[in-house]
Amino acid sequence: RQCSMISASVAVALLDRGFGDVAALDISAMGPSRTRERVGAAAEQVDWVIDDLLRWVPRRRYAAWHDRGLFHFLTGPADRRRYLELLDAALVPGGAVVVGVFAEDGPRTCAGLRTARYSPDTLARTITRDPTTETIALAREMHATPTGTLQPGDVAARGRCSPGTLQ
Repeated sequence: RQCSMISASVAVALLDRGFGDVAALDISAMGPSRTRERVGAAAEQVDWVIDDLLRWVPRRRYAAWHDRGLFHFLTGPADRRRYLELLDAALVPGGAVVVGVFAEDGPRTCAGLRTARYSPDTLARTITRDPTTETIALAREMHATPTGTLQPGDVAARGRCSPGTLQ
């Protein structure tokens, strides 16, 4: 089974569940470095990509994409458009997309940066233009910050729901 461009902690969780061909993109080497220290040898199975996502050029296509905290920081239309172009370029047709963002009643800023907020339905319609996919799941979650503050978020997942595909 193969996976995709995802966060460091999700990368390791997927490896633990038998997925292979896992890549993780981070703007800083610090996140992957911490993950390597925490999980040891398993981290060597991940293709660690250190780059600014909006400047990144995919070298290949992936079966899935997971974003748990970047998309809501893209508040300008040009950045959102670039993100969606990258998503289209990086995913195989029908690939799975999971994106988590701040909910409509979530914080307007985080870490001193403005945020965009989404309803689950708006997020699901926004994250892929691939007509071969459908919404698999919409969820509301309460994210605990390092200081213990709870922030409402929404998660949307889209993909192709047919036998033999990653769902």
